[in-house]
Amino acid sequence: MNPFFKLILKLMSSPKIDIQEDYQSIRKFQQIFYAKPKRSYRILDEQIYSEDRSHKIDVRVFMPKKKKHEEPVLFIHGGGWVIGDIDSYTRACINLADALGRVVYSVDYRLAPEYPYPAGLEDCFRAAEILLEQLEFTGPEDTSKWIIMGDSAGGNLAAVVSILLREKGRTQPYKQILLYPVTYWDHTEASPFESIRRNGHDYGLTIDKIQSYMELYVPDEAERKNYKVAPLMTEDLSNQPETLVITAEYDPLCDEGEAYASALFKSGNKVRLHRVENAVHGFITYPKFATPLDESFRIINDFLTRD
Repeated sequence: MNPFFKLILKLMSSPKIDIQEDYQSIRKFQQIFYAKPKRSYRILDEQIYSEDRSHKIDVRVFMPKKKKHEEPVLFIHGGGWVIGDIDSYTRACINLADALGRVVYSVDYRLAPEYPYPAGLEDCFRAAEILLEQLEFTGPEDTSKWIIMGDSAGGNLAAVVSILLREKGRTQPYKQILLYPVTYWDHTEASPFESIRRNGHDYGLTIDKIQSYMELYVPDEAERKNYKVAPLMTEDLSNQPETLVITAEYDPLCDEGEAYASALFKSGNKVRLHRVENAVHGFITYPKFATPLDESFRIINDFLTRD
């Protein structure tokens, strides 16, 4: 790893950053750093209602420069269920739409701690339902031809949405892509996953930060073991979409993401696992020429175009 980059990661790992106290400041920084995009014919802002019509859910639609495929992507952003929004992920979604040649729908779900579990999950599930309804009326004849994708906490939410769609008898995505997902509930030194200890202190995302995010998202410790929070705890993972799991070598979540891929495979699902070497958590937001992102786009395109 580049020594200068490693130094930057070391600084980002500072214990002085307290997520539970500083999350609002981090959000404000993101709002400044990631300015709202200029109006463009390639970006459309839409709103949908929650099922009980108590609130609106923002959805940003990204049109690729050149549309090559009909299957749309529902993208769920990361940020530990606490930070991140469609503005901070706009550049990532533009790159994603262009790289995949597909329309990308990014959902702006409610964030903890103002809206703890299951608020964000409910919003993401609702977005999936609405996308499915649009396909039924205006999209391809085969309504299973859609893709769900998420990174980090968004990967967690994407995985759970797929499980819930199966449970409720709804049409599932035909493929899902989980980038360095959160799949387990314990991110302390007591975790069963070695990458938590190996990568949990010096690579930007620390185990203290992950645990703080989890505590804000699900204040009830017992509830964190629920499969809707920790999909690796799901008793029945059969009949899930064909899945691509991408992990990063220096990510504390590396092992639990790979464990989820293994659990899906053991349950009879088609699974592809790819670890990006010499990479850290969060690379989906890197510039599109960055090596980890370029590698991931190649793997994703190969996964989506193969039958």
